[in-house]
Amino acid sequence: MTMQITKDDLVDATQADDRSIDELYARRRAPLIERHGARIRAFFAAVLPPMIVLTILLGIWQLLCIKPTSALPSPSRIWSEANDLILHPFFIAGPQDIGLGWRVLTSLQRVAIGFGLASGAGVLLGVIVGQSRWAMRGLDPLFQVLRTVPPLAWLPISLAAFRDSHPSAIFVIFITSIWPIIINTAVGVRNIPQDYRNVAAVLRLNHLEFFWKIMIPSAAPYIFTGLRIGVGLSWLAIVAAEMLTGGVGIGFFIWDAWNSSRLSDIFVALAYIGVTGFVLDRIVAAIGAFATRGAQAS
Repeated sequence: MTMQITKDDLVDATQADDRSIDELYARRRAPLIERHGARIRAFFAAVLPPMIVLTILLGIWQLLCIKPTSALPSPSRIWSEANDLILHPFFIAGPQDIGLGWRVLTSLQRVAIGFGLASGAGVLLGVIVGQSRWAMRGLDPLFQVLRTVPPLAWLPISLAAFRDSHPSAIFVIFITSIWPIIINTAVGVRNIPQDYRNVAAVLRLNHLEFFWKIMIPSAAPYIFTGLRIGVGLSWLAIVAAEMLTGGVGIGFFIWDAWNSSRLSDIFVALAYIGVTGFVLDRIVAAIGAFATRGAQAS
């Protein structure tokens, strides 16, 4: 049976092709908001709510502190008194007269060293505790006790041991941030499914291969949860430590501003600290999402 193609069929096919081409050109000529509407809506959905809340809070703050006799400065007063710190974060006018941007970077250098050491040591100790029942029984109670010690309580000991403020601050960061990394890594290792261990036994993986191919990928969500907590504690620890050890970090700036009764400068520094802490958390979270590729801790 042969199928005959009529003239009307050819006309309909030609018109359909013309319509497809017209639709393609129409999509290409469509405005940006139509082609990327979903992304734009998602962006505003993420940005607008916190901006609205922030505006409301600033308005309430302004109303509560608008009187000249108010103990705390209002947002408008902070802007008038400390706008140079906001607009020029990277100026250098002397050894101690530098912008808040440079002070934050100085503090971040110490955090990078202390948190980096804590990450490496914390993951290794967490693996040992998670793998060995005897190590867990012996070390876990000690870790639980030490993690409750406040960061500044370690500072006198570190100053006595190192006799220098820079390594002392790094030690305070290290000893403060290592505990959540150890504990979360140990939990992740203990929760490795038995099927994974059986597969490793069948494949006769050695200890190093089991560590890299089974243990680390399986425990990665727990490890990065500990790292996110640890980096937050690191940032808290360095600000507190710098208040007492001095230097040019952001913590010492706050202490110096308090001694000089510059409350507006303190509020600006607090904003820098909060934004920096948020960015650090987002960076570690992004690395964790990439490394785990959507895996979730159960």
